[in-house]
Amino acid sequence: MISTNSRRPYPTSSKQVGMSLIEVMVALFIMTTGILGAVSMQVTAKKGSFDAMQRSLASSLAQDIIEKMRGNDSATLALYAANSPYGGGVVAVPPACNSFAATCQPAQMVNHDLYGWEQALMGARATNNGRNVGGLIEGIGCISVNGNTVSVAIAWQGKTTYSDANRAAGCGSASDTRRQVVVSAFIM
Repeated sequence: MISTNSRRPYPTSSKQVGMSLIEVMVALFIMTTGILGAVSMQVTAKKGSFDAMQRSLASSLAQDIIEKMRGNDSATLALYAANSPYGGGVVAVPPACNSFAATCQPAQMVNHDLYGWEQALMGARATNNGRNVGGLIEGIGCISVNGNTVSVAIAWQGKTTYSDANRAAGCGSASDTRRQVVVSAFIM
């Protein structure tokens, strides 16, 4: 005999048809938290990348002026430090010293070198709406000479805050976003 009251494994009245509102909200919260974490990580990476680019530029500019000093007469080393710090447009426009027709004396070459270096510090070669955009943010370069030992300190403003260290060579203003690169060399 076949019974019509056979038991089914799941009663039809308690059958689950979809997800509850609480499950949907928990999933949405987890997904939103993950997206916000990824966005925050991207912002931090972008700031770090920009600071690294600025540090690389500062190091390159310090090496650049040291190489220019090496290329000039060693008797003029002190002239490179005479108007330090640089970066605010203190160097006057030099005479043309970069052609065969115009030969410059070592003191004129110092002015030529410092003018080009200061323009690079300020980012004067790349402009946007009349503003310099290619250099360091508030870049300041300081040169000190002691005999044949030369120290070049470059300070600029970074994007993230850190504890401010002591100012090397009196270069730049104290700030929790100030960064600094100091390169020393012996020039004969």
